[in-house]
Amino acid sequence: MLLNRIEKALMNNPVRAAVQRSVEAKRLLEMGGRMSGGRALEVGCGRGVGAQVILEQFGAEKVDAFDLDPSMVELARRRLARFGDRARVFVGDAARIDAADATYDAVFDFGIIHHIPAWREAMGEIFRVLKPGGKLYAEEVLRAFLAAPLMRRLFEHPREDRFDHAEFRAELERRGFRLLASRELAGLFGWYVAERPRPS
Repeated sequence: MLLNRIEKALMNNPVRAAVQRSVEAKRLLEMGGRMSGGRALEVGCGRGVGAQVILEQFGAEKVDAFDLDPSMVELARRRLARFGDRARVFVGDAARIDAADATYDAVFDFGIIHHIPAWREAMGEIFRVLKPGGKLYAEEVLRAFLAAPLMRRLFEHPREDRFDHAEFRAELERRGFRLLASRELAGLFGWYVAERPRPS
């Protein structure tokens, strides 16, 4: 689903970018380590800050990034133009990722899956496009935060079948991921690093 005007404004400002770089990325790096090359995918790229973080802080060689909103894709293209062919940005849907099986060494979710009505299908798609041994790095907003009266008034999110920390972890495992690390903050936010196992 597309963000409403308030959330789009909040997600596309210097404070949000600073938090993404210095808090979210730092925590996920501590939990899952750098990529040291390889090809990454970012789901829900917004104006491209996350894709830049993936290249500069996580060490990806190339990143593909998509968003449902064409105006955000255009902003991301402008931001990432200096990376040349190392960054590719396109309009896309996380519940139907336009990529072949086992394409990516890592997939990044900087707080997007909770926006997706069919979030379970998105998890299956992320698993599908990861290479065996590839990692999912995810930062997510949990059900208790979304259900707070102020949040419901300001933001538009799907309300059915949202997840808490345990449910997100359980869905990762149900889809076939091996959970490497997870953290939770007051039942409101969660961080996860999970791997698509290699064949035994």
